[in-house]
Amino acid sequence: MNPQATNGPHSPAWVSFTYASFIGAIVMVALAIAFLPLDIWIKGYFAIGMAMLVQSSITVTKTLRDQHEGAKLVNRIEDAKTERLLMGMERAKE
Repeated sequence: MNPQATNGPHSPAWVSFTYASFIGAIVMVALAIAFLPLDIWIKGYFAIGMAMLVQSSITVTKTLRDQHEGAKLVNRIEDAKTERLLMGMERAKE
């Protein structure tokens, strides 16, 4: 069973919008950091913090997605085992 079949595929417009939003947010924060009236080392600290926040957000998103997909696979296996057991019981009744 294809997971995309149950959720529906994302439209190209939606995918483009998500990429544009992500890039726009990074550019705006980078410009804000660049134009802060602070020393360069403080700007560097903020830039590193921004980079780590983006990286950790991507990692958390991927981890949650992987856990969800793994649970779906386990549920499908359990459903198949239950279905096979029920079919065996129905055959035994006949």
